[in-house]
Amino acid sequence: MPAPTEFLTYIDAKADIFIKRLADAVAIPSISGDAKHRNDVFAMADWLNAQLRQLGVDTQLVDLGRHKMDGEDLPLPPAILGRIGSDSSKKTVLIYGHFDVQPANKSDGWDTDPFTLVVDEKTGRLIGRGSSDDKGPILGWLNVLQYHHESKLPLPVNLVFCFEGMEESGSEGLDDLVRRESKKGGCFEGVDCVCISDNYWLNTRTPALTYGLRGLSYYKVTISGPARDLHSGVFGRTVHEPMTDLISLLSTLVSPQGDILIKGVDDMVPRADEEEKAIYAGLDYSIADVEESAGASIALSADKVSVLMGRMREPSLSIHGIEGAFSGAGAKTVIPAKVSGKFSIRLVPPQTPEAIDPLVIDHLEKAFAKLGSKNKLSVENLHGGKPWVADHRHWNFEAAKKATKAVYKQDPDLTREGGSIPVTLTFAESLGVNVLLLPMGRGDDGAHSTNEKLDRSNFIEGSKLLGTYLYELADIAKN
Repeated sequence: MPAPTEFLTYIDAKADIFIKRLADAVAIPSISGDAKHRNDVFAMADWLNAQLRQLGVDTQLVDLGRHKMDGEDLPLPPAILGRIGSDSSKKTVLIYGHFDVQPANKSDGWDTDPFTLVVDEKTGRLIGRGSSDDKGPILGWLNVLQYHHESKLPLPVNLVFCFEGMEESGSEGLDDLVRRESKKGGCFEGVDCVCISDNYWLNTRTPALTYGLRGLSYYKVTISGPARDLHSGVFGRTVHEPMTDLISLLSTLVSPQGDILIKGVDDMVPRADEEEKAIYAGLDYSIADVEESAGASIALSADKVSVLMGRMREPSLSIHGIEGAFSGAGAKTVIPAKVSGKFSIRLVPPQTPEAIDPLVIDHLEKAFAKLGSKNKLSVENLHGGKPWVADHRHWNFEAAKKATKAVYKQDPDLTREGGSIPVTLTFAESLGVNVLLLPMGRGDDGAHSTNEKLDRSNFIEGSKLLGTYLYELADIAKN
């Protein structure tokens, strides 16, 4: 059944109020990866918890324990568990989101203060850190709740909420919580399906539903030798230099064409058949879209299908940076005593971090041995997550397809995404139910970048989409 017309007009009428609430959320710099902002993440949890309770949700803040970060022992932000509705004749939907954000400073290249939501009236963009990832989508659910709370109308389904504050830092503590609450008597008992809004359209034109995510293995490889930094004029060509060794090692990982050079990694993944290739061929996306998003004409190929498969269904290896090396202005002639390179591999089924680790370590150790260096090598896996793929023919997806067509007047693209949300697989495995990724934002939102934005139309129409999806689920339940 379609969402009530009154719901749709209500969302339009309250748009400015909803944007003000988003501004309040963005103003809290809930950066989970910075110890200095840990209190802000707690403040964000308290703010969101209060909002939910005002809208009739029965909530609890769950202590997830402590962890070490940047040499400090810190309390983990609490998870918010909530529930509204317990009608056994209705579907029960678990909603997941995260209220922490990536670091942001104006000096990074932002045009505005990242933690002051700026409404660009000309473009309709709502600019601020967390606007799209993931505070805007979370508040989309609050917008739906507010309509039903103020109109005193029951929701068409029962809702269970799980919101966390460490997603941008590996979701520490969350997997254990999900497994515990999925057992008999737990908060997630009786959940029929899961909906996550923490991803994006493939482009700026076509709404999407996502049925797959790549996993992640993130590595730190460290080379150390001298007891201290050395002067290159005194020690150059007299000692084994850590930086030279590290550059040599990093160059053995991936080719300029993106081929992973670690033996066995690509071989784990079965090749795509013609039916699967047809899905990528049919997506509303082009090489021009890839290059527009990248800001330069640098796509690996002119073949749309191979490029899209490279983003969605094949593993990739990216080198991210080097610690301990001189990177300032001028011409410092130092030989660093210790340097670390960081790289990650995006995983696809059937790959797992546990299966990839031995291949990576063996490759690096053998490559280092060939250098004949007297320096020392260490390899760490900093964090990882398994890939996930769902059945896009499931009734959960069918409801989302109908809702998308009702709100946006077009069918959604069915996508697998290159990014990672490890808890997606945890929900699927722990609950044994279908998980849907239902994005609110567009492909150009710049979620982890400068000037992150959420388009006003996507925030408002996206709120309608979330509510309409719930009504379509209820309709499926009746049939």
